Amino acid sequence: MNLKLHHIRNKDAQKIFHLSNYKLREGLNTKIKILPANLANKIAAGEVVNRPESVVKELLENSIDAGAQNIQVVVKNAGKVLMQVVDDGEGMNEEDAILSIQRHATSKITTIEDLETINTLGFRGEALASIAAVSIFELKTQRNDEELGTHIKIDDNSNFIKEKGSFVKGTSISVKNLFYNVPARRNFLKSNTTELKHIIETFKKISLSHPDVSFKFYNDDDIIFDFPSGTIYERMKLVFTENILDAVLEVKELTDYISINGFVAKPAYLKRSKGEQYFFLNKRFVQSKNINHAVFTAFEHIWEKGDYPFFVLFMTIDPKKIDVNVHPSKLEVKFDDEKEIYSFVQAVIKKTVGSYDLVPSVSFDENRAEKETLRFQRMWQTELQDFADRPFSLQNRSSERKPSVMSEDEIDRLFDDLNSEIKSASSKTQVSTPFDEQQSTEVYHEGATTLGTEPPFLVLLHNKYILTQIKSGLMIIDTHVAHERILYEKALQSFEANIPFAQHLLFPKSVKLDPADYQLAVELESYLTNLGFELKFQSKYVIVIAGIPSDVKMEHEVEILLDILSEYRKNEQLKQLEMRDNLAKSYSCKAAIKAGDKITENEMRILVDKLFATSMPYVCPHGRPIVIKIPLEELDKRFGRT
Repeated sequence: MNLKLHHIRNKDAQKIFHLSNYKLREGLNTKIKILPANLANKIAAGEVVNRPESVVKELLENSIDAGAQNIQVVVKNAGKVLMQVVDDGEGMNEEDAILSIQRHATSKITTIEDLETINTLGFRGEALASIAAVSIFELKTQRNDEELGTHIKIDDNSNFIKEKGSFVKGTSISVKNLFYNVPARRNFLKSNTTELKHIIETFKKISLSHPDVSFKFYNDDDIIFDFPSGTIYERMKLVFTENILDAVLEVKELTDYISINGFVAKPAYLKRSKGEQYFFLNKRFVQSKNINHAVFTAFEHIWEKGDYPFFVLFMTIDPKKIDVNVHPSKLEVKFDDEKEIYSFVQAVIKKTVGSYDLVPSVSFDENRAEKETLRFQRMWQTELQDFADRPFSLQNRSSERKPSVMSEDEIDRLFDDLNSEIKSASSKTQVSTPFDEQQSTEVYHEGATTLGTEPPFLVLLHNKYILTQIKSGLMIIDTHVAHERILYEKALQSFEANIPFAQHLLFPKSVKLDPADYQLAVELESYLTNLGFELKFQSKYVIVIAGIPSDVKMEHEVEILLDILSEYRKNEQLKQLEMRDNLAKSYSCKAAIKAGDKITENEMRILVDKLFATSMPYVCPHGRPIVIKIPLEELDKRFGRT
């Protein structure tokens, strides 16, 4: 044995030697063997290449790193027969081409320090070697400044063939018969439909992150996608659908440390399926549960559990603050400060959602089948405190308009007793014409504006909807879900304030619960107290209700408490909501005005004012729309004025 020994301090100390200088004795009978290079490559390929989609991803990333402006992807038999990526990048000379298919050969990094400043999509030097180890591999490449290019082939017998020739400038890589020499892996491939779906999804992700690059996709000789270079707006339309921009809100926040831009879905377009969340970090698609959760929680007051907001977000950050060298697939990422990134994303998305008027406009859509359906139109961005296209009573908050005829204290008192003044619709009188019913309880007029225009009006329609004039036409508000949104946010504020306030009952009510409801009430006691319930727990599952929230109707306290417990249990089983959120939603649902409850003109105005003072006046806590608009143009159309 040829040993190079290095003594440390003491001659009798541990001896260290370089493995590179160690030579095994010939014929030595050992159990441990060094694997042949071709077998080691096949094993290592499993980390990088697990299906045709992995090959397309790695080749596309190499093309982008090479500065390509035009990239073509050709797939046959869902990639099982052929995958070819052709680009017009800088190409390679002969030496680089040969090195490129060696393991751990890369032009992206040279030192350990380079790992901290990765600005390319690839850097590990494993992809081409792994792909070549499990396929019939062919590479053609030529630089712009060279007259001849290099052609490399690795056939089904692992023979290496190198030729010179004249080729199109750039690089073309063909991968045929993937996993032909690893039958077990090939048997695990799914149907052509499934494998093609994965390839297309990756193709779309990479094309989204580089809208300035032209992409074409051919499947079995048919061109499926043709994405010319352009803006991110143009690429969004091509990748998703022509009217995608009508369904999303634009996100943009630039700082010196971190920047984020992109798009998130409007609440009306939340989906019941995952898979349409696209997050790009320094133009690299990555999967981050932390980022996804930050976006989801930004929608927490306007979505149901099980809904998933669509988003396409691009984050730019100093490469030194992240680590993408977590897994060979390069899909995972670690941040230096996970909490800071989480808070930043959540705050930006909340700000974006809050800066738009999310009231959908609806119009009638006539088709050839002579049916008319409601069609949602796009929503518009609005500035904070911009009430130009909202009910008139809100416009009075402007300094240029007259103040409300009622003081804030009067409004608060009225609102606190809103439910106590609501009367059930008990009239059974038949109305022969729309004008026979007394309008004094349904319609009211406010004082004229400083501009001298006719004041708008509020109408209570069938004791369900408030109709009011706005600048663009007609606004319709669902009274139940509007009140539900108000009570939901009020409940959350009560939990935070932890200052219980109850209106005491002159005659406390006793109610016997079943053991499960009794135990649930015990668990929720502190939260119920914050809402305004004053409860006393007695033996044999009896609860005495001594006080109730101001929003709960007198003489209905027992019914509402039981309904709240029932709704809470249902939400707990079906939606697995967090305790406070669940109780706030259960309370707001059961304590809110019911369809058919009649409210006075003052209560209507207070309800509208309070609604638009909430953080999200457009969608109820369960995701239902609160408000819709019908444009004046649509009404003109229906009455033949256009």
